[in-house]
Amino acid sequence: MNHSTDFGSIRSKVSPEEWQARLDLAACYRLVDLFGMTDLTYNHITARIPGSPDHLLINLYGLLYKEITASSLVKIDVEGSIVWKPDTDYGINVSGYVIHGAIHKARPEVQCVIHTHTRAGIAVSAMTCGLLPLSQTSVRFHGHIGYHDYEGPAVDLDERERLVRDLGPHDAMIMCNHGLLTCGATIQQAFNTMYQLELSCRSQVDTMAARTEMTMPGENVLAHTAHMYQPGTRRPYGVLEWPAMLRLLEAEEKTSGFPSYKQ
Repeated sequence: MNHSTDFGSIRSKVSPEEWQARLDLAACYRLVDLFGMTDLTYNHITARIPGSPDHLLINLYGLLYKEITASSLVKIDVEGSIVWKPDTDYGINVSGYVIHGAIHKARPEVQCVIHTHTRAGIAVSAMTCGLLPLSQTSVRFHGHIGYHDYEGPAVDLDERERLVRDLGPHDAMIMCNHGLLTCGATIQQAFNTMYQLELSCRSQVDTMAARTEMTMPGENVLAHTAHMYQPGTRRPYGVLEWPAMLRLLEAEEKTSGFPSYKQ
């Protein structure tokens, strides 16, 4: 079978807008890997193609996140049909369009959806208390996060309606006994939200493992702080940080042994 990862550049074959989306999405995959939020070759990050709202970009199922490049991303529609993919026997994961396609279809303002299975995220997803407002980072999600009960592997199209319902207007959701999900108006914002959600889960697991009495702010402080940390209240999230994240990737690529995400 053809499982080569030597993908030629398609920059000249797509619009400048699509190529930029491919660059940003490939960078997002690399950053999720760099910050320890991957699960072998599983999970997905999707992005809507500017000017083509019913078309999404998604990873080939079988590549490591650190292998993904701008030219290796697959173009699909919101129903999961492949519009274009590289010449390879790798395909896409059904769960990728069941979960992501549902959100993109129901929330046209959402440009990017990220789903992870991390150790801390899975741990918190199994707690009846859910995400606790134990730190400034986690208070960001107070009143601004959804919860979706586990229904088994996400391959049933009927689950789409319930996924969308449980996410509601939020940009973050804990998929119970499963993992984490974030979305955003930009790839940068969705990544920033996932980074903060993951950090919140890690902090909660560490705090609870210390087996000491925990303190949490009062409701008036929680509501005020959560509002202050919503995207757009003071500035859009992820945009200021993104150039620094790209510099981090460029430094990492010098010794990683993997192709540049820009290819």
